[in-house]
Amino acid sequence: MDLTHLRCFIAAAEELHFGRAAQRLEMLPASLGRQIRQFETHLSVRLFQRTTRAVTLTEAGQAILEDARALVTAAESLEQKARSAAVGGQRTLRVGAIDSAAAGLMPQLLKLIRAEQPGLDIQLIEQKTIHLLPKLLSGSIDLAFCRPPDVRDPRVVFRTLFHESAVVALPNGHRLADQTCIDITDLTDEPLIVPDRRSRPHSHDLTIKLFVDAGLTARIAQVAEEKHTIVNLVSAGTGLAIVPRWTSRLQVPGVSFVPLSLPEGMVHSKLILAVAWTRGTRDPMRDRFLDVLERHLADLESTA
Repeated sequence: MDLTHLRCFIAAAEELHFGRAAQRLEMLPASLGRQIRQFETHLSVRLFQRTTRAVTLTEAGQAILEDARALVTAAESLEQKARSAAVGGQRTLRVGAIDSAAAGLMPQLLKLIRAEQPGLDIQLIEQKTIHLLPKLLSGSIDLAFCRPPDVRDPRVVFRTLFHESAVVALPNGHRLADQTCIDITDLTDEPLIVPDRRSRPHSHDLTIKLFVDAGLTARIAQVAEEKHTIVNLVSAGTGLAIVPRWTSRLQVPGVSFVPLSLPEGMVHSKLILAVAWTRGTRDPMRDRFLDVLERHLADLESTA
């Protein structure tokens, strides 16, 4: 068993699709399948049940998934400590961020950090909340910009930063493209592209709950995981999508972005952006980073 086995197993377990898992790891599906088979042989158990239509975890696969994640994050933390020691103890502040924060907040924030804390070395890791929080608890990252989960781990401090605004991505020339604002009722019977709930529960639930609260049923035309994929599907005419405002910076040809009118409670419950760190820890580098963030938060919020 090695880290490659573990990473392949985790990716396949989270995607439940060997092709997508291989793409995520930038390897061939055949290579990923070979790594999984080697891992299963080493453990003498089946980890996946595969049919022509679906991939599911076996009971053994479900039992070891969290331990596999913990082993990988611990190994990443060890590697980082070794590298820091090799350069004389100079440490890098490891900051995790969901795609919304990585594209909409971090460019402006890192510019401020360079100006006000030039000695602060930052490593940015872009991942989903479900991956960032285990890394935070294992010590492989120091801060996480994320969506707070509905059930919050008491070992983690969540500092709410602001509530992001939502827009509708739609093809140029669509009947709604020239409106100044769109109401959810305007999207009745429109085909929708929604995020995969397993990896993006907040974004998925935002779309579905908006329709449910309006007494409507979302007409889902396509499920996709990455925001860039979603916007490209909009450009191709597959459907419309409700996305955070920062997504408009992707500038995909043929796509317009129109603000969505959201009920106040929905904004506050589903589009929270927070920064998180491990409770009870002291870290001067983290505190310097957070000080710059706090002092400029009002200006940074205006760009979200």
